[in-house]
Amino acid sequence: MKRVGKFAALVLGTLMVVSLAGCGGGKPSTGTGTETTQGGSEAGGSTDAASGKVLKVHFDVEVASMDPQIATDGTSFEAIAAITEGLYSVDEAGSPILAMAESVDKSEDGLTYTFKLRDAQWSNGTPVTANDFVFAWRRLVDPVVASEYAFIAGIAGITNAEAITAGEVAPDQLGVTAQDDKTLVVNLDVPVPFFESLMSFPSFLPVNEEFFTNAGDSFGTSPATILGNGPFMITSYEPAATSITLAKSPTYWDASKVNLDGIQYQIIKDSQQAMLSYQNGDLDLAALSGEQVEQFQADPEFHNIMAGYLWYMSPNQTVKGLENVNLRKAMALSYDKEALAKNVLKDGSIVANFAVPTLLATGPDGKDFRETTGTYFETDKAKALEYWETAKAELGVSELKYVMIVEDTESAINVAQFIQSEIQTTLPGITIELQTMPKKNRVERMQQGDFEIGLTRWGPDYADPMTYLGMWKTGSPNNYGFWSNAEYDAIIDSATKGELAVDVEARWEALKKAEEIAMDEAVIMPVYQKGDAVMIKTGVEGVEFHSVGINRIYKNATMN
Repeated sequence: MKRVGKFAALVLGTLMVVSLAGCGGGKPSTGTGTETTQGGSEAGGSTDAASGKVLKVHFDVEVASMDPQIATDGTSFEAIAAITEGLYSVDEAGSPILAMAESVDKSEDGLTYTFKLRDAQWSNGTPVTANDFVFAWRRLVDPVVASEYAFIAGIAGITNAEAITAGEVAPDQLGVTAQDDKTLVVNLDVPVPFFESLMSFPSFLPVNEEFFTNAGDSFGTSPATILGNGPFMITSYEPAATSITLAKSPTYWDASKVNLDGIQYQIIKDSQQAMLSYQNGDLDLAALSGEQVEQFQADPEFHNIMAGYLWYMSPNQTVKGLENVNLRKAMALSYDKEALAKNVLKDGSIVANFAVPTLLATGPDGKDFRETTGTYFETDKAKALEYWETAKAELGVSELKYVMIVEDTESAINVAQFIQSEIQTTLPGITIELQTMPKKNRVERMQQGDFEIGLTRWGPDYADPMTYLGMWKTGSPNNYGFWSNAEYDAIIDSATKGELAVDVEARWEALKKAEEIAMDEAVIMPVYQKGDAVMIKTGVEGVEFHSVGINRIYKNATMN
């Protein structure tokens, strides 16, 4: 996670990710928080989120899930991480710091971690124990639960994780045990250099087994069925809600360091409406898009922040025609990414001619992954047309029509419309029809393989190229295009738990080769690496923006 600090410094300069000047200039929120405790909690001293220093934050998509082991998107992760804390958190530079773990003892071979948990409570007053982690992690890998993020336990190297998700071994054989209420032991198959960074990721957050059992199928769907141990607690939430309210948790172990009285997330998909809400004082932090960036970039409350998200098109290779590599290459070369970034997005996003983003991770040579690797699919409309002519001959067609599914945010729709026009103009005979839907539905459709082309994105879960490259291994739940390549799979397997896993330099070079293989076969059609243009009210400091893992952290935020 050290790379994140360098990343922040490069992008923000003197602005600094640590304490972006921000929200709080408006009047305190008068929104109505309906509850002050969670899950039937009777803990006293709860702060009323209906008054005081409540940070009003803009989301442009819904929170899809408040279940740590089921959630898959950055918006849900941000909300979950605000109310739940794992063994580690991250500091303002993105480096891992102890959280629920008070201390850790790491064996010399890097295969055993023994964590001593601090005295901490859930928001209903129940102590946080080692079993809360054991229960959550076993649930993560349990094939009956079918978590899309089960793979990350294997990435973390936890013993038997992959065998359990494959249904070969029982979940209780996972390499995590509660030695006693305050001692958690984790066993790994191979040393994982970024293991501690992974431990702050939401999939590894704890869940209280008794509370989960009592909540049943309703777990994570309302304040009464959501239990947290973090800086804030849920007071108002329901699936697909247009607002979510959090209050400061009186039971949090580090509550004296939390200055906000609460957070109110508001889901507003239309950027113009979001900006009106910001100007009216109903939002303290809002995202901008398109023409708004030019309009407000001279405003002292405007901030441009590079993010880690890679946006790309995923072609479903089980759909007729899309199995043809020349067709995929034709499409990948056919749209002007520079014009898209500068004239459509205008938010600091940069052209993506790669599968692994820039400023993500540093190799053993001390250089960013992108510094010593090639680029792929730089816009070349003449070459795109050549590939299209070859594809037509190979497929025996003169025209093709595909539906591209797109989430219903203004930015995503604008990007999709630009790409649609570019492809249809550059490659006569190809027709792209757009179908918009809420992000949750778009993700579900892609998970089920019920799509032809999907405009999607991926944010890095940890600071290593594998957070992207691991997606396209045969059988990966994130391999939406159903691509398969034996050479590629062999590299990923070896880099995860084979010979490459213990040879840092060889592993790094092999990951470059893996990206080259994936791009040579146009597994995805990269579009851009996201930049965030945000308005933050003068008066708030300490909102931490991160390119890896949790996008925004509010524990240290303050409002004047």
